[in-house]
Amino acid sequence: MVLGPGQQADCQRVAELLSVAKTAGNVLADKAYDTDAVLASVAAIGAQAVIPRKKNRLVQRVIDRNLYRDRNKVERFFSRLKQFRRLATRYEKTASSFLGMVHFVSALLWLH
Repeated sequence: MVLGPGQQADCQRVAELLSVAKTAGNVLADKAYDTDAVLASVAAIGAQAVIPRKKNRLVQRVIDRNLYRDRNKVERFFSRLKQFRRLATRYEKTASSFLGMVHFVSALLWLH
């Protein structure tokens, strides 16, 4: 993957994202996030990294596979949310009305 000027890989922005997290029990991510910097950021907040290891890693970590499978449920939920055009294109102008729409659609999906 070639990134253009001004672009960064997602795994380089994880430390910034985790720095605002007060506490977390587990951090689930895919193989792209299996870097020493990400693992150090996760350990800094006192969480357990549930990230599959890359094959080229010298020290092979063991992860909880059952916990990692829960990541798929989250991915599928966001995929179903994006099926609603109003959310995908963000018709709502304010953050509070957008959040209200997310809650409404989530309730619809839960009841279905």
